[in-house]
Amino acid sequence: MTEVPAPIALLALPGLGLGPESWRPTLGYLTGGGTAYVRVSPGYGEPAPDGQDLSPRALAAGILARVPATAPRFLVLGHSAGSQVAAHVAALDPSRVAGLVLVGPSTDVRAATWPRLVKRWLPTSWREPKRQVPTLVRQYARSTLPAMVRSIEAARQDSILETLRPVTVPVLVIRGPHDHISPADWAVAVAAEGGPGSRAVTLSAGAHMVPFTHGRLVAAAVSDFLSDLDALT
Repeated sequence: MTEVPAPIALLALPGLGLGPESWRPTLGYLTGGGTAYVRVSPGYGEPAPDGQDLSPRALAAGILARVPATAPRFLVLGHSAGSQVAAHVAALDPSRVAGLVLVGPSTDVRAATWPRLVKRWLPTSWREPKRQVPTLVRQYARSTLPAMVRSIEAARQDSILETLRPVTVPVLVIRGPHDHISPADWAVAVAAEGGPGSRAVTLSAGAHMVPFTHGRLVAAAVSDFLSDLDALT
């Protein structure tokens, strides 16, 4: 287990359609003296009312409104499209964000259309462990398909590279070796927009759902990053 430095809390944001359980295997290895929050949003763990703004920036503002004002600075962890929301959290409230961990970040500008998204999703899903299907079905049903479709549409219009340009904190990008949604060169490009100490890491196993399927590996990468943050501060 890794002890989170006391002045830094963890704020974990699920990917599209996913709930708190998607981060549980990773956070289980990141326990100790710190505090961890998991925050769901409409389309990302809960349904969305008709007409609600599901842009990553609007969702980030909603998350910040629900984080206790007395909470310490955060290491914000985002998965998939949740990485886009995490980037906006850092851009909207830089004084409270110590660093970003973006796992399988979307949306690669080369695959922002629906056909290209599907083309990348299919070979990635083939490499995912089939044991996760029952929990994915439950999480997607909770978020609801209409909310997920609207959220995908909003996310693919959002540029994580542009969002990160004014962000000065270190950014760690993590991906699985079989993740075609977030390929290696895209991960490097995202990390390049971060502050000093930013980097991209490809794990030794896994595809796109690594916070759930390979929590130990993700936690180890986050642990190393936390040590670097501790040294910088």
